Order: sequence, then C-alpha cells, then structure tokens
Amino acid sequence: MFGTDAFDVAHEFHVSPYIFYPMNANVLSFFLHLPKLDETVSCEFRELTEPFKLPGCVPVAGKDLIDPAQDRKNEAYKWLLHNTKRYKEAEGILVNSFFELEPNAIKASQEPDLDTPPVYPVGPLVNTGKDESNQFEESECLKWLDNQPLSSVLYVSFGSGGTLTSEQLNELALGLEKSDQRFLWVIRSPNKAADSSYFDSHSKTNPFTCLPQGFLKRIKDRGFVIPSWALQAQVLAHPFTGGFLTHCGWNSTLESIVHGVPLIAWPLYAEQKMNAILLADDIHVAFRARAGDDGVVRKEEVVKVVRGLMGSEEGRGLMKGEKGNGVRIKMNEIKEGACRVLQDDGSSTKALNHLVF
Repeated sequence: MFGTDAFDVAHEFHVSPYIFYPMNANVLSFFLHLPKLDETVSCEFRELTEPFKLPGCVPVAGKDLIDPAQDRKNEAYKWLLHNTKRYKEAEGILVNSFFELEPNAIKASQEPDLDTPPVYPVGPLVNTGKDESNQFEESECLKWLDNQPLSSVLYVSFGSGGTLTSEQLNELALGLEKSDQRFLWVIRSPNKAADSSYFDSHSKTNPFTCLPQGFLKRIKDRGFVIPSWALQAQVLAHPFTGGFLTHCGWNSTLESIVHGVPLIAWPLYAEQKMNAILLADDIHVAFRARAGDDGVVRKEEVVKVVRGLMGSEEGRGLMKGEKGNGVRIKMNEIKEGACRVLQDDGSSTKALNHLVF
C-alpha cells in the first residue's frame, strides 16, 4: 500500500508489480483520485464546506478523510501522495473487500475508461482464529461467554492500537454500566488524546485503576473486563456475542462481518472515520456513537447506542431516525454475501482466478 518504491526492483527484474490493498474500496477510491485532487483543491481538505463525492462512494467530509490527508504540509501527506501517484504503474490492485459489500465503489473502480490499474476484490481475507484452539480452551473470557444468553453480549474493543483519554474511558464505563446490557470489554490504560494509538505512546498504568470507583464490583454479574487483548476472532464467532463496539479498523470490521455481528462505530485514527461512515451511512450495518463538541462521547450516548443495538425496547425508541432497526438483518445479509463470494463460483474467487490464470 505504501511500498510502491519496490516497483523499481520489480521493473529491474521484469516482474509484474501488483498492490495488495488491505483496506476497502471506498478508501482505495480516494487513494486513486488523490493525485488529481491534490492538483485541483487549493485549500486543506478539512476546510472544504462540501463533502467529497467520488464515483460509487459514500460522501465523506474533508475532516473525516484519512489522517495523513488532514495536513497537506506534513511529511506524512507527502509520502501518501508520492505513493498514490505511483499506483498507476501497478499491473493490478487486490483489495480486501468484496462485491456484495461495496458494489458501487467496486463497479466505479472497474470502469474501462479510468487511467488506473484493474481492481480485483478478493476479500474478505480475515483471521478465522482456528490456529488458536489451545488458547481458546484456556481463555477465561470465552469461558465467561459460554454462560451468557444467546446473542446477548456486546464485545467492546478498540483494536490492537486504540486508546482513550481518562475522561472518555470513564464515560464509556459509566455508559456501559447504565445500559444494563451484558458486555465483554478489552481495556487499555488511557492516553492524553482521544484518538491516540497504543503504538505511539501508552501508559503503563494498570487500566483497572483508571475505571470509576466500584465499577468492577457493580457490573460483575453482567460484565467481563479484560486488560489489553482478547481472542477476538473467537469472541466474534461465539454464538452468545450479539454486537461489537469497534474502532472500525478494517480487519476488525471484516471479522465482524463474516460472523454476522452488527456494530457500534467508534472511530479513532487512520482511515477509521471513513470506514465508520461507510458502515453506518452506506451499508447500514452499524450505529454511530456521536461525540459532543468537546470530542467526548458522553455516557448518555453510550447508553443510547448500546441499548439500540442490543435490542431493548427503550433503546429501539431512542434510535428512531438513525436507520437502527434493520442493522442486524442487514448484517446477516452481508454475512451470507461474504460466504457466497468465497465459493468456487463466487465473485472474489473468480477475481483471484482471473488474476492468477
């Protein structure tokens, strides 16, 4: 994705260069259009008053574009632009998505008059977790899941890199508690920035000490909190998991899709805001947790989206007007589509066969 300088080596040895693009077709479309956008847009993208409307893609405001595009003077943006300018040198692009998930964006990327390489949707390529069977047996959180009602547990995780501020961590905890829903929460120590990455800088504080006083005791009958990491593929595959509050990383999103687990979108960094818009506003498989003007998602909003997704009558009432009622049904349809595309006659299998043969 950002390794296009390797094309020089490929050309030297007469090897056809291809790009494996691990994100979705909507974000890929932005990458393919970025060189032209860089020439035609004079201001910062975040300053635009109208959203971007790329062919086949859900409209996205400039402030919600991938992080490196937020500051065009930054070296990260220059590196992004350098790589996207070389995408046209590739013989083809393999994107980790599938036709039933993003039909319009994929169709638009395959128009014959485009000055871009052929795009091959070969997804969903995900971790099934089948190679972690020994850890499965030893996992306390999975043992806890085994004792819950069917589809009753909300899995809460911000991926391998996401962290929250102390204030946001407390609001999330209080919201989960007040929602009266079962949950399994993978927690990390807070950082100063609400959209920070665990890999950039992280606290070594015990995350349990950052929770509201008495929280663990109060939720012990319906909540399970685990520090740092969980067997996510197995959690999402578990029949008692009924929802996923996620940072909208694309790997996590696809893992949830192949298991038919609907989402609460809570993006933090990278391209995650673009993913959240796609999932909530275009595919309609997610509720969106909305932050206030101060950037904090308050406990009342947490209660609203959690109850809405996990099925309480009060929650369904609160979610009116946000396309919430069909989320679970729509996710099951997408799950079935994800299964079909990987069959021998499925669209992703055909795309890969076309590339290989």
